[in-house]
Amino acid sequence: MRLQGKIALITGGARGIGFAIATALGRQGAHIAIADINAQGADAAAVKLREIGIQAQGFMVDVADAHSVETLLEEVTSQLGRLDILINNAGIGGNTAFLDITLETWNRTIAINLTGAFIVAQACAKRMVEQGHGGKIINIASLSGQRGGNGRGAYGAAKAGLELLTKVMAVELSPHGINVNNIAPGAIETEMAATAHDAATRAAYNYLVPMVRYGTPEEIGDAAVFLCSDEARYVQGHTLNVDGGFRAAGLMFGDRKAPSSMG
Repeated sequence: MRLQGKIALITGGARGIGFAIATALGRQGAHIAIADINAQGADAAAVKLREIGIQAQGFMVDVADAHSVETLLEEVTSQLGRLDILINNAGIGGNTAFLDITLETWNRTIAINLTGAFIVAQACAKRMVEQGHGGKIINIASLSGQRGGNGRGAYGAAKAGLELLTKVMAVELSPHGINVNNIAPGAIETEMAATAHDAATRAAYNYLVPMVRYGTPEEIGDAAVFLCSDEARYVQGHTLNVDGGFRAAGLMFGDRKAPSSMG
């Protein structure tokens, strides 16, 4: 119970990676506030957590709307007393070729994935500073913000910006005892991946990932538990890749990686 008594807010927590992190933190004793633009989904996720013995409440939030975020923080702190942990996970995907990205798509992606993350992080950090006993903030970045991937112009730019924002936050919030770090997931077997990744996409990932498999949402949850725990108290401004070795890999060959034929 490494997080016993902590109050943890997870944005975009109704499903996928967000819900897996909420479950992992809750199993370590944290009281969970799940916030999602899908209010019914947030409530349903909280019910699932309570069914397995985790204290949890659901809340609605639009992370791109500063007023909505402020309302969320007022509700969380009034109902649960304080805020110790933020998992800044809410976001949208996207896979559009650079030449085809519309300004509308670009603006929406940046507004939610970068500006929205900023709005939530700043609001939560202000509460933590006022409380005066530190805190933990984890931003969910992405490999797409570190590597140049097809179709990731808008999404990758937002996530790259979030990774740099995390470093600035870590520097400026250190005097307040607030640890700020990133988790950068690789290919993760979420509900979205199950429908959006075709055979060619899966083959491409498996070729580039040394562990030759997708990760699980639970493996992201395990990483979040570490970064939220006292064991990570001297980890600051770091990006923890949970990607099966994707970013570390260079040339790979051998039985698992060799092409089936030479041309």
